[in-house]
Amino acid sequence: MGNSVSCFGSKPRQGQNGQARLVSSPRSGLILSRPGNNVKVFSLNELKSASRNFHMMNCIGRGGFGTVYKGNLKDGTQIAIKKLSVDSKQGVDEFLTEINVISNVRHPNLVQLIGCCVEGTNRLLVYEYAENNSLANALLGPKNKCIQLDWQKRVAICIGTASGLAFLHEEAQPRIVHRDIKASNILLDKKLVPKIGDFGLAKLFPDSVTHISTRVAGTMGYLAPEYALLGQLTKKADIYSFGVLILEVVSGQSSSKSTWGPDMNVLVEWTWKLREQERLLDIVDPNLDKYPEEQMLRFIKVALLCTQATSQQRPSMNQVVHMLSNQTEINLQNLVPPGVLKEPRQRTGGYASLTLDTSSSQSTKCNPAESYSTQTNMNSYALSTFEMSPR
Repeated sequence: MGNSVSCFGSKPRQGQNGQARLVSSPRSGLILSRPGNNVKVFSLNELKSASRNFHMMNCIGRGGFGTVYKGNLKDGTQIAIKKLSVDSKQGVDEFLTEINVISNVRHPNLVQLIGCCVEGTNRLLVYEYAENNSLANALLGPKNKCIQLDWQKRVAICIGTASGLAFLHEEAQPRIVHRDIKASNILLDKKLVPKIGDFGLAKLFPDSVTHISTRVAGTMGYLAPEYALLGQLTKKADIYSFGVLILEVVSGQSSSKSTWGPDMNVLVEWTWKLREQERLLDIVDPNLDKYPEEQMLRFIKVALLCTQATSQQRPSMNQVVHMLSNQTEINLQNLVPPGVLKEPRQRTGGYASLTLDTSSSQSTKCNPAESYSTQTNMNSYALSTFEMSPR
């Protein structure tokens, strides 16, 4: 694979085998000496020219770390430029880590890093351009931006995304946990091939580490309970988020914006209730005219396996790929109800109260060790804006 990128003192240095090395200077900021094989270094002027000086007409997305612009290089290549905001919480070290990791991680279902720009205080990443924007726009966005996605296209998007995530979890060196799997981070190329984007939130795992405590990053509606409440981040948090994503693809509804029934159930919660009533197919997007019922039920069941409250019960992403591809049987015998994290309608005491619901039918048992049934001040978990309140 490609060469790594390292940060040094005040003078440019050339690494072994001509690898790129990043240099930090208190006066001039960051500069990049020589690029590695995988990463091209762009000047700020090149990227300004490509994006028409980052004109708002070329703005194609906004994230926690900055804004993404569409650009056209002089040779006609279309690119996506991630311009980090000046007040971004992403520090220099995180930026260098992102370059170092992404430049060496290649998979058909991951957004490819083309290059970077580190000039003065400006920090930008240049990615391959996804012609069909994101799954969020294609499936959940305004009607004028939506794409007609039949069931087979949705199947391919789910399996492709699962394959990319399995690669991050099981094959990438070091192992990578994304932390923010959601529809807006699944980009679609001109052939609707899904590509996982936004590694700005990625955390890296040595093989010897099973979980780390971290400041919570991610999107409500997709967050695994043990991650949002306790700050415990493992691959299983990504798997929970992927399960939610499957349900969005199946239903055509946003997990973070839609509710169902008089109790205002969120998507995962509503799906579980439909399972108890043997009405799982009621969750299916009414815009889907034709689909194999057996395959549809398989996808919904995989989503329920992924979103179980007990994280250890969730399958690995490799197992998910095999189940979605019908390469292995699905066993729901020990299925645990989903952990449902919701924001109540009212906020009190300066905290955003979060409710975790792991209620289940009498026939299903939930591991009490993971039911989080006590109220805890989450300040001790570096989550000063969250408080858990069971109902």
